[in-house]
Amino acid sequence: MAAVAYVDPGNVAANVTAGARYGYLLVWVLVCANTMAVLVQYLSARLGLVTGRSLPELVGDRLRRGPRLAYWAQAELVAAATDLAEVIGGALALRLLFGVPLLIGGAIVGLVSMGLLAVQSRGGQRPFELVIIGLLVVVSAGFLVGLLVAPVSWSQAADGLVPRLAGADTVLLAASMLGATVMPHAIYLHSSLVRDRGTRGAQLPRLLQATRWDVVGSLVLAGTVNLAMLVLAAAALHGVGGTDTIDGAHAAIESALGPTVGVAFGIGLLASGFASTSVGAYAGAEIMAGLLRVRIPLPVRRAVTLVPALVLLAVGVDPTWALVLSQVLLSLGIPFALVPLVRLNTDPDVMGQHTASTRLRVASWTVVVAIVALNVALVVTTLLGG
Repeated sequence: MAAVAYVDPGNVAANVTAGARYGYLLVWVLVCANTMAVLVQYLSARLGLVTGRSLPELVGDRLRRGPRLAYWAQAELVAAATDLAEVIGGALALRLLFGVPLLIGGAIVGLVSMGLLAVQSRGGQRPFELVIIGLLVVVSAGFLVGLLVAPVSWSQAADGLVPRLAGADTVLLAASMLGATVMPHAIYLHSSLVRDRGTRGAQLPRLLQATRWDVVGSLVLAGTVNLAMLVLAAAALHGVGGTDTIDGAHAAIESALGPTVGVAFGIGLLASGFASTSVGAYAGAEIMAGLLRVRIPLPVRRAVTLVPALVLLAVGVDPTWALVLSQVLLSLGIPFALVPLVRLNTDPDVMGQHTASTRLRVASWTVVVAIVALNVALVVTTLLGG
């Protein structure tokens, strides 16, 4: 379920835009972001397993009412940006596949996600997880199939592993790709997902080891799908006008690689919208429960958070650019989730004998510094107007 957050429509918009505009230049951003994501998700999972509590719960316990409400507000803003990306992405997919108007498509995505959340509410977490796994398989197939026929230059892709940027726009895109990969709501959620599976008994070391492999395997799959999006766009769309939007990319892919690949792309985008919008609403509910100790029915929460996305679709905001900017907002929200996550993992009073080792501490704080530095660069670039 956490991996679904890493292949949502925001990822599609950011990765396709990066590949169409700059070819393989930003491959290194995805590799670095996915490596960071593996570490971050492991930290979140081990926190939930060891303590039996979620990150929002632990943070809420340590804050007075005023700061706790402010912290909840920024976390909800991040969750809202997530909902925005997922609903708009699903609406785009329905338009590409069936010609459904964006507003109606957004409503359909919202209704389907309510159905998926009803499964979780009535059947528990396990059936919901199985549905999400099935959608993740569809997403992976939809975005990987294009590589079978795309004229990929693997030597240029390897050259894209060298870190470099090419102006203010690439800084914005890099931040968007980072926000779409190291997603704050997934940081909050993962500790909640494993919370009830934790134990302080003799099985905990084995459970932590199994979780480490689970995180690596899931996010390697998600990272591969993300790289496939960027590489496919770089191979088939770079230098072709009008392909830095999802609509234009889909049309160009269909023209260059055939209708089958175009349909697969659309199906992958649709499945990512259905899956990730459900997981995003679930994450928002866990954030509210942990910080405010308030729970509302998941379908009701989904109905409320659906409104901003439908409003944007109704007023005609460019959907691809809205997706990219939503991922930038997610990037700005990462430190608020990541700093307390690392601090709690390194606190012996919280983690006991499972307190992070020196090596894990160094790696964790290095990730924090790198992410904050990119966000500062993004803000400065934006304020200076490029």
